[in-house]
Amino acid sequence: MRKKDDTLRGVLLDISHRIADTEGIGAVNIRSIAAKAGVATGTVYNYFSNKEEILLALTEEYWSQTLLEMQAAAGGGSFCEQLQEIFAFLKKRIEQSAGKLMNSLGNIGTEGQARMTCMQSALETAFVERMEQDPGIRKDIWTESFSKEQFARFLMVNTVTLLKADAPDISFLLEIIRRVLY
Repeated sequence: MRKKDDTLRGVLLDISHRIADTEGIGAVNIRSIAAKAGVATGTVYNYFSNKEEILLALTEEYWSQTLLEMQAAAGGGSFCEQLQEIFAFLKKRIEQSAGKLMNSLGNIGTEGQARMTCMQSALETAFVERMEQDPGIRKDIWTESFSKEQFARFLMVNTVTLLKADAPDISFLLEIIRRVLY
């Protein structure tokens, strides 16, 4: 069996991304990717078993980049202020390409769910780090049964739910956070 070339995989994903951006997600298919890459369709199948896998890889790549940019975009201030900035940042991204990519994923299966869980874990970690940087948060609230990590998970689930529901803001969630943390 021939060894897979990570560089070629990246090229195939770049081409897929360009096709999705210029022609729409519906235009992403194995044949068009192969043609634009100058390779046989079988070569693309060596890297991706189907269109869903390509779209999942694009979504994962997009969210990895988005999380990196989010870390830089959300400035200082209280945890609540940062969470509000994070929500606005993610909402804008979903309204752009991310929402279309996520909606194009039908049944992503176990592997896809594991990949998305990894992205959610990164968001939780960012929440914990930001809570630790806010000196206004009471120190006496954390216990074994009410930890920063559990609270971050609660926030991640609710933030993602609000994003999926296309909520205009997170005012109510922020009020809960203020009443609990400060």
